[in-house]
Amino acid sequence: MKTRAFLIVTFILSLTLLNQKTMAQGYTFPPLPYAYNALEPYIDAQTMEIHYTKHHRAYYDNFVKAAAENKIDNLSLEDIFSKASTFPAVVRNNAGGFYNHSLFWQVMGPDAGGQPDGALLDAINKTFGSFDKFKAEFETAAKTQFGSGWAWLAVDSDGKLFVSQTPNQDNPLMDIAVKRGKPILLLDVWEHAYYLKYQNRRADYVSAFWNVVNWKKVAELYNTAVK
Repeated sequence: MKTRAFLIVTFILSLTLLNQKTMAQGYTFPPLPYAYNALEPYIDAQTMEIHYTKHHRAYYDNFVKAAAENKIDNLSLEDIFSKASTFPAVVRNNAGGFYNHSLFWQVMGPDAGGQPDGALLDAINKTFGSFDKFKAEFETAAKTQFGSGWAWLAVDSDGKLFVSQTPNQDNPLMDIAVKRGKPILLLDVWEHAYYLKYQNRRADYVSAFWNVVNWKKVAELYNTAVK
């Protein structure tokens, strides 16, 4: 009995220490910033709940496990991404899935949409010619990403905006990205992000996305990226 009790206490203590370590590195599972049905009718409540509680949670759990097993749980996500090519696929895929989804929830919100203003809009107009031309380029990136992946608006090392696409759970922060930069807007085009509502109509999902973009948050990310 004493041995069993000791093992139970040791197990609980190990979980507590792991949680403290992951919290110290920012490896905490973020709360969804709105209700599951908050983005209706553009993103349905069932998709949001499954996406957040199943897919995102799995990436987080698998990443924390992989980080511990590979003895890199002392690194920030940004440090891991900067050396993504040197880590096993399990680290790259799950770190990306954890980070990408965490950011994705932030750049959407209820009563959102429209277009940005201020410095972000000026930068978009300067880079792409107009807001509509930017939207068209971003939509093309999202619709033409073969298979699963993401479309991005990011800021490069010179402070300039660019649109790109990445496969699977890669992102522009990774050293394997074709175009590297700091993400400020992203769209998940994995089928689990839209299939319950839109089935095979990815283009309809991409068009609907503009109704839920939280441009205030995107502008905050832009201002931070160009500092």
